Amino acid sequence: MSHHVEKRTVDMDIIGEWVEPGTRVLDLGCGHGTLLTYLKQTKRVIAVGVDMDFNRVSTCVQRGVTAYQGDMHAFMREFPDGYFDRVICSRTVQELDDPTGVILEALRVGRAVTVGFVNHGFWKNRLDALFRGRKTRNAVYTTEWFESHRSNPVTVDDFNHFCAIKEIKVKRRVHLLGDWKTPCPVLPNFFAGYALYELTK
Repeated sequence: MSHHVEKRTVDMDIIGEWVEPGTRVLDLGCGHGTLLTYLKQTKRVIAVGVDMDFNRVSTCVQRGVTAYQGDMHAFMREFPDGYFDRVICSRTVQELDDPTGVILEALRVGRAVTVGFVNHGFWKNRLDALFRGRKTRNAVYTTEWFESHRSNPVTVDDFNHFCAIKEIKVKRRVHLLGDWKTPCPVLPNFFAGYALYELTK
């Protein structure tokens, strides 16, 4: 199993534990539909995805996942309050033009919101920036700058601060070390490579 696939598997396992069987799930930035396919197979959810990339949406449809191409904020505005049992924003939040608006809208249409992101404050990222003077590249950030998506890096402390000032409740959270498997016992802003949060109003 490749390291990329292994990281995706750990992510899916944790999110899968939080998803109730047979519920309505919306995946923002659904990509190729890997997560939604997994949730449909294991939890029999009613799955919907939205992504800006036409090729990714096409892959979702080929997999039997309902997905729409377009702006996720505009897409969510079409639904009433609490329509979805869970909205998922996994590895997408750092690429959003308006993360506040998207997360608040997700909290309106969803009873719970799952947010997962790579922790830019991870200690190896800090050392890379300090000593190499170049874009961070390691097991957490694997791509060169010219291979990367637009990104507004976020740290665990950044996200905690965001939740506090927006008065968003954090129902539960998981911080993983740089191996993407082991729970981070202390100082997650420094030692965690990846973070998952479950948010509610």
